Amino acid sequence: MLTLRDAVVGRNYKVKRLHGEGRVKKRIMDMGLTKGTPIFIRKVAPLGDPIQITVRGYELSLRKDDADLVEILEVTE
Repeated sequence: MLTLRDAVVGRNYKVKRLHGEGRVKKRIMDMGLTKGTPIFIRKVAPLGDPIQITVRGYELSLRKDDADLVEILEVTE
């Protein structure tokens, strides 16, 4: 299972599935991360936390714990 935490900087991905329950899952969905959403990995902080992504036309920074809940697929175009 590939998650946002494992993503490589400069590559494009799509959200495959969200893990987690309740408030945590809803918060991630409210940030725009829903199934099928394209994501571009902008950069990762030196210690790996946070991860900066582009999603739905805006920049979003996620903690590693939240990034672990987002299962992704690499887009090869």
